[in-house]
Amino acid sequence: MMQLPKLTGETAVFGLGRSGLACVASLVAAGNQVVAWDDRAAPRAQAEKLGARVRDLTEDFATPTQLIVSPGVPLTHPAPHPIVLAARALGCAVLGDMDLFSMALEASGLRDKATILGITGTNGKSTTTALVCHMLQSAGLPVHMGGNIGTPVLQLPLPEASAQNTIYVLELSSYQLDLNRQLHCDIGVMLNLTPDHLDRHGDMAGYARAKQALFENGKCQTLRVIGTQDAPSREMAQAHRHENLITISSAPSEGDIHFAQGRLNYGAGETLDLQNCAALRGAHNGQNAAAALAIGQSLGLSDAAIANSFESFGGMAHRLQSVAHHGALHFVNDSKATNAEATRHALAAFDNIYWIAGGVAKAGGISNLKPQFANVRAAYLIGEAGEDFAQTLTDTMTDTMPDKMPVAISQTIDKAVSQAAEQAQADALSQATILLSPACASFDQFEDFEARGLAFQAAVATWVAAQEKGGAA
Repeated sequence: MMQLPKLTGETAVFGLGRSGLACVASLVAAGNQVVAWDDRAAPRAQAEKLGARVRDLTEDFATPTQLIVSPGVPLTHPAPHPIVLAARALGCAVLGDMDLFSMALEASGLRDKATILGITGTNGKSTTTALVCHMLQSAGLPVHMGGNIGTPVLQLPLPEASAQNTIYVLELSSYQLDLNRQLHCDIGVMLNLTPDHLDRHGDMAGYARAKQALFENGKCQTLRVIGTQDAPSREMAQAHRHENLITISSAPSEGDIHFAQGRLNYGAGETLDLQNCAALRGAHNGQNAAAALAIGQSLGLSDAAIANSFESFGGMAHRLQSVAHHGALHFVNDSKATNAEATRHALAAFDNIYWIAGGVAKAGGISNLKPQFANVRAAYLIGEAGEDFAQTLTDTMTDTMPDKMPVAISQTIDKAVSQAAEQAQADALSQATILLSPACASFDQFEDFEARGLAFQAAVATWVAAQEKGGAA
């Protein structure tokens, strides 16, 4: 756990998810006066057990000196949360757990013993974060991973004073970057920027500003790694062209490091083969690997060590995760694809796809996926977006496609898995992929994308078990 300094006055914590409770624990351990609130009773009880006083801050904000909010609390759009307005009216600092992490490093006097990597982007940041952490661990370096993935940053250990250096690999969401004021990363990665979270940031310009915060005010001076696949990212790269910048791309001949025909190309004719890297399938993972390569080289790793770590990387749950094979059928869990751009990469990575999609649709829906529909043999739609997605698919089919891509409104994942697998089996192809890649948020039917992915895996296991017993699922 990070050792925080003693802060002046009362500290209010609003929002008691994993990061909020970690804030409470660290603040209380440092002897701070902590008051906490969440709409849910269970986390309030946990905060009280940790030593915080529980008070409904929406009813009685009082006069705290600082307010720690969860990343999901809106600061500007669609309107500032009332708790943020109350803090601003008092001149109370509004902070996040990344600010507290920075305070802990500075207060311990160990900031110079830490190298902080911040990784962001609309898509690919979790895989890139995990890949970089695996690469550094494989090289025997002291490394910790956290932030928007896995462990909250305040539960990570401080650097050891006697150690040469500790590397922190942090996945940073636009919400966290929007909130952060104090944390300065040494190395920053911005993978890509496509429409997402526009309700929180107002528009693409606001979304880009949140991501740009990773680099502003002299942050990430050791290295900036920026993708060039989309216009907002190219503009960001252009703004930092005179700084320590490496550009990356999943398209041939774009970027200082780019992916082409299964290889990363960099330097004077140098290449790194990804074709034996099972968890880095697809051009989008080529860009993720390009970011990791840039970081590994900047930290002094040999190309051989980097290549070996890429081959041994096992991938991540819910991100193009292979979960089962049955005969010619391959079942793939890509539940983390919560927007159309993420699903575009999944549809491009396979042939003969029986596609399960739907949930809470993002702005723009799936109309931009038309170029990938040729890889899809049938679609099975679930959740709130089912009817709208069915209409989009019907409207965008050409005269040659209706027989190739029938559409079923399955409503639930278990029904979708059964329908997709049975149709794929009946089509008797040499290989087929049953792909969950929803292009949607999960909150209409599930707590989060992990729960959705686990439901898919359970439905697949049930169907496969029934087939092996010779019965119907």
